[in-house]
Amino acid sequence: INSLSFLFSEIQQALYELACYVINGNLKQEQASSVLNDIIDLREDMPSVLADVFCILGMFHLERVCVNIIFLCLLSCQYLVSDTILKERLDPETLESLGLIKQSQQFNQKSVKIKTKLFYKQQKFNLLREENEGYAKLITELGQDISGNLTSALILENIKSLIGCFNLDPNRVLDIILEVYECRPEHDDFFVPLIESYMCMCEPQTLCHILGFKFKFYQEPNGETPSSLYRVAAVLLQQALIELEDLYVHLLPLDSSILEEHKKEVLEAKQIVRKLSMVVLSSDKSEDKEKDKEKDEEKAEKPPDNQKLGLLEALLKIGDWHHAQNVMDQMPPFYGTSHKPIAVALCRLIHITIDPLYRRVAVPKGAKSRRASRLQSKRAPKPAECFEDLRRDVFIMLCFLGPHLAHDPILMAKVIRLGKALMKEYQPESNRVEERERAEVLFSCLLSITDQVLLPSLTLMDSNACMSEELWGMIKTFPYQHRYHLYGLSKNETYNSHPLLVKVKAQTIDRAKYIMKRLTKENVKPSGRQIGKLSHSNPTILFDYILSQIQKYDNLITPVVDSLKYLTSLSYDVLAYCIIEALANPEKEKMKHDDTTISSWLQSLASFCGAIFRKYPIELAGLLQYVANQLKAGKSFDLLILKEVVQKMAGIEITEEVTMEQLEAMTGGEQLKAEGGYFGQIRNTKKSSQRLKDALLDHDLALPLCLLMAQQRNGVIFHEGGEKHLKLVGKLYDQCHDTLVQFGGFLASNLSTDDYIKRVPSIDVLCNEFHTPHDAAFFLSRPMYAHQISSKYDELKKAEKGNKQQHKVHKYITSCDHVMSPVHEAVVSLHPPKVWDDISPQFYATFWSLTMYDLAVPVSSYNREISKLRVQMKAIDENVDMPPNKKKKEKERCTALQEKLQEEEKKQFEHVGRVLQRMKLEKDNWLLARSTKNETITKFLQLCIFPRCIFSAIDAVYCARFVELVHQQETPNFSTLLCYDRVFSDIIYTVASCTENEASRYGRFLCCMLETVTKWHSDRAIYDKDCGSYPGFVTILRATGFDGGNKAAQLDYENFRHVVHKWHYKLTKASVHCLETGEYTHIRNILIVLTKILPWYPKVLNLGQALERRVHKICQEEKDKRPDLYALAMGYWGQLKSRKASMVPENEFHHKDTPAKSNILSPVQNGPNTASQSASVMVNAARSEDDKSKDKSQSNLKVVTKAASTTPKVVANNGSNSSNSKNTKEKEEKDKTGKEKEKDKREKTPVAPQEIKAPGKEGKDKTKEDRASKDEKIRDAKEKTPKSDKEKEKVKKEEKSQKEEKSKAVMANTESKLAAEKEREKEPSREKDVLKEAKSKEISKGGDKTAVAGSLKSPVSRSDISETERGKFSSYNHLYSPV
Repeated sequence: INSLSFLFSEIQQALYELACYVINGNLKQEQASSVLNDIIDLREDMPSVLADVFCILGMFHLERVCVNIIFLCLLSCQYLVSDTILKERLDPETLESLGLIKQSQQFNQKSVKIKTKLFYKQQKFNLLREENEGYAKLITELGQDISGNLTSALILENIKSLIGCFNLDPNRVLDIILEVYECRPEHDDFFVPLIESYMCMCEPQTLCHILGFKFKFYQEPNGETPSSLYRVAAVLLQQALIELEDLYVHLLPLDSSILEEHKKEVLEAKQIVRKLSMVVLSSDKSEDKEKDKEKDEEKAEKPPDNQKLGLLEALLKIGDWHHAQNVMDQMPPFYGTSHKPIAVALCRLIHITIDPLYRRVAVPKGAKSRRASRLQSKRAPKPAECFEDLRRDVFIMLCFLGPHLAHDPILMAKVIRLGKALMKEYQPESNRVEERERAEVLFSCLLSITDQVLLPSLTLMDSNACMSEELWGMIKTFPYQHRYHLYGLSKNETYNSHPLLVKVKAQTIDRAKYIMKRLTKENVKPSGRQIGKLSHSNPTILFDYILSQIQKYDNLITPVVDSLKYLTSLSYDVLAYCIIEALANPEKEKMKHDDTTISSWLQSLASFCGAIFRKYPIELAGLLQYVANQLKAGKSFDLLILKEVVQKMAGIEITEEVTMEQLEAMTGGEQLKAEGGYFGQIRNTKKSSQRLKDALLDHDLALPLCLLMAQQRNGVIFHEGGEKHLKLVGKLYDQCHDTLVQFGGFLASNLSTDDYIKRVPSIDVLCNEFHTPHDAAFFLSRPMYAHQISSKYDELKKAEKGNKQQHKVHKYITSCDHVMSPVHEAVVSLHPPKVWDDISPQFYATFWSLTMYDLAVPVSSYNREISKLRVQMKAIDENVDMPPNKKKKEKERCTALQEKLQEEEKKQFEHVGRVLQRMKLEKDNWLLARSTKNETITKFLQLCIFPRCIFSAIDAVYCARFVELVHQQETPNFSTLLCYDRVFSDIIYTVASCTENEASRYGRFLCCMLETVTKWHSDRAIYDKDCGSYPGFVTILRATGFDGGNKAAQLDYENFRHVVHKWHYKLTKASVHCLETGEYTHIRNILIVLTKILPWYPKVLNLGQALERRVHKICQEEKDKRPDLYALAMGYWGQLKSRKASMVPENEFHHKDTPAKSNILSPVQNGPNTASQSASVMVNAARSEDDKSKDKSQSNLKVVTKAASTTPKVVANNGSNSSNSKNTKEKEEKDKTGKEKEKDKREKTPVAPQEIKAPGKEGKDKTKEDRASKDEKIRDAKEKTPKSDKEKEKVKKEEKSQKEEKSKAVMANTESKLAAEKEREKEPSREKDVLKEAKSKEISKGGDKTAVAGSLKSPVSRSDISETERGKFSSYNHLYSPV
């Protein structure tokens, strides 16, 4: 073809050049004619080509060489080109010259006439009246019955005949065909082929123009386009007879008008929201109502016809989704489907498309459903046969439908059921990559449909609870992360995407305000129904408002919780999300403005959480994960949530205000704990605690939460506490610790043995790998050890059947060895090797693994609860109004409970007996004491007692009970006296470093310790029975003139009373010091401790009076400064005053007369092998305090005597002169001048241990002690005389230095602490001085001289162990370093 075309162009060029040569005279005409004759046969169209060349030559060369052209044309005419071709191509003038026409002018006139007739004269009839017969026959032809053998081809031939016969206008004929088609829409199969065939005779744009004219006819102001026209246009579009782009331009309104209308709707919706959120006064309401009526009337007027929406509806009805989608793409989102007919048409199309798949996989069992009628058009969307087919069209249709799926609840239910069926087949963990990817894509599509269609559609439904439950059936199969993401999108984005949703949101808030204003405890039921009805459709908006009200008004919590019982499952899940969102709100501060307390909104939310999660079956996983994430981020505020949830759902309370009766009940079994261990009776927590347990186990959050809380305790201090107030840091620490104890207790009591053991790692892994503090690690491991020992014991009992108690004990001990041996090995890595020189790993593990349940049976608690049940049964019998059936049930319940308690008590008795037998066998290997007994006690207190006594209230009781038990077991190398002395002697640093709750536990520990000491102090018989022959009270003494061997001696009763008085004195001194510091933490903690130990301290009248005065002063000082301290002080002061009647004078508390001894004993120097020779310091110190109380009136008893100007002396003179000494002291107090009293106030020292003295005075004391031969009467005379001149001069000097002291007020606290540390270092040497004084001192009574009873010596010099002790104690900074 290319070669032929190339030849054709070459021939044209050659002929043109040939002619040009002839015209220009370069070639003779004869030669040219010869050439033309030769080539004329090369092509059939050669004459036509030659005529074209002549025509071109004629246009360009006519004037120049007309003769040559004429000759050439004549020559050509004869042989080559016909006249007809020349007449077509050449202009009239050339034709006239050639003689082919006569005159060119006449030829032109004739040509114009022919063209006018041909193109402008009408030969076809357009109007019906112009040719009514032809058009009548046409209409008859189209309107006849076509159900027979008539075909569109036959009718078309008839139409052609009519057009030819009657000269009908073909365009008008086409218009009539469309009109008839509109009237007979059921005959698509006939008219569509007819029009398609007819269009072969017309131009392509003709049909579109005719339709456009039809639509334009109805675009008048009151015009209404008939639906039949929309349908005809839609069918023609579907059959591709016209193009959408061509027809779309003929339709009104314009796209810009549609966009403006949409913007106007959005603005109106926002105005409605603004109006509902405004507070409208009553006077303005009537005016607003009138304006609203006028606007409604304006809207009631008929809106202009929207032809684009009509066409869209018609397209959807016939199933032409492709063109319908194109039309909707030109409009704003959801504009088309916001018109109900369009939404309904699209819903019907989706019904038809999903019907096969729905029938196959999603029809509920027993349900009957009608088949959706299929569309006739083959171009409609293909029905979905599998889930993959949904991606082709259905998901896209649903996205265009959006929230307007609400118009068809049945379709919505079908879509939800298909989603449920999809989730059943959804396998994200499939081995095949293709299947996994396909499943992930489908799941992603389902999430999008839920977000964009299902949840918004539920919002527009009118309180459809059934649909809410149906939707929950699908959504609950999603992981909670996806569910909460959907709720968040719905709440924060979806409501702003459509004007209708904006209005619904505003109306929901308005209705919620109306309900919440009227909600009270009395109308919970009707208000709850209204809340439930509102929540079925718009839960996120409703709950967001309710939670905002709860955060402001905590008294709404109870009625709101009770009113939420009418919610659907979906609403409960949305509520859980809204709670988490409220907790995580970054705009809210979790601390109050004073930065010392947690914000009230957080406390209210926490309380609401506990109540709502307990009462209703709401999933907990999201909330628990939120708390865990907060802990990971180092934030502990939200632990308050976990604390409330565990307390309400499991019934486990954590409070420091438990009574001793409750605490005693907590040492029993689970039944006793439930009945008597908590403030409220634990009822109906079985289901809620099971839900909590399942949530923790299913999501593997049990152990992580425990570990995070254990680690966060220190994080509160070192990470969170940097910029926070000390009071808040303490509260956060207590909250973290209490929640850990509470949560651990819940896991221990609710998890099965296998679950617990499987999740809790070994103790060395907990401490070394997870960096869990030792106390928390043992707290978590303790239930595991008990479970394992119990399981092993039961296993051995089944294997060897023996009922003898001895055999049972042996099996129990075997079980303990089996379980605890790995623990003994594991704990070795927790501490340096030097620790195990004094205490064995076995003792360490035994102490940390046992509980109060193992040590004692709370018999009184069991009896008390059983008595309560008997009283209840008696009251039931006496209740006449109670129905007999209910009486029977209640009595059966009480009887069963009583039997359970009795069985539990019996079981605990047996268990405690086995544990005590085990301890008896182990005790010889507990304390190795390879260094000194003092060092052993130090490590015992540091590593065991102090960490655990502040862990929980029950642990505080356990520590005191364990010390007593170790004493009763006669444990080798354990000095009971030294242990108690170390506990009571210096509590300042311990108290100062405690948090509020730790101070309460520490006080409870001291209370229990004091209870034991007071019991021994109260009666000689008890003391002799419990302590008289026990190694813990052994002292090693040596006579002065005796050189051979050591002699063991027990501390006698009177010396023990002296020691107890010393402990009371030291407690007083430490208490007064803490009260005088002015530090918030010191004062608060000591008041808490003093309140806890009030049953047993103070017992001595003068010590009690000293405390009373100092506390009263605190009340006066703190009344307007720190109200919480004032409340604590007032509470303690009142209780202390009420107990004053039970206090005794000092001489009744212990005999100040020294019993005579036949010889003077001196202490033996102790070495490592005589480590048991301990406790002498305590007795000697106690005695020396009594003897030296007279010469310490100004200096040695600073804390007590200088606490206030009216504070009495702590101790009086021993012997017959005691009354005179008291009179002298009273006289001296009265004679004091005002200046001297002021001086006493200013000389108060804030620091501490009793043994602290000024270095110069210490030398004086040594000189006094060395004078063994000095008569005692001289000292008595000195005390009875007023102050010497030297002392007066000293007073003046001190008054003079007061100005300098004021200038150094800023450094007072620092200097006092340094002084305390220096004096502490000098303490060992002073104790030696006390010993020397005890050796040489003689006390005269009635002229007879008696020696001091042999004083007791510490096993190792205090100077030798002080550095070690400081090193050990410094490692536990939380207890020993001041805040």
